Amino acid sequence: MKLKRIFATVMILAVLFTAVFCTAALAANEPVDAAAEAAVLVDSQAQVTSSKAIACAIIIAVGSGLGALSMALASRKASDGISRQPEAAGNIRTALMLTLVFIETAIIYALLVVILVIFVL
Repeated sequence: MKLKRIFATVMILAVLFTAVFCTAALAANEPVDAAAEAAVLVDSQAQVTSSKAIACAIIIAVGSGLGALSMALASRKASDGISRQPEAAGNIRTALMLTLVFIETAIIYALLVVILVIFVL
């Protein structure tokens, strides 16, 4: 139960941090007046780039870290289940592989979001 609370808290914090940094990056992309100096434009672009980098780092760190933790927990439970009921090893192994595929898919989706943030926004 305690692990679920920690897991939920980390996910909520990651979403909040990502939202804050992506919002800052999008807000800085507003068009600059023609009378604005070139230095201001360069500074604003640097802020956008740094905000994107921080947001992407958070997304990848949280996504891969929690994915690895989830995979470890699933493997531990599967090993425990197989050791308790060796006759159900095939069914447990199949369920484990399906679970690991879904977890890895979530990590790949996080990578796709990072690529979109970097190259599209």
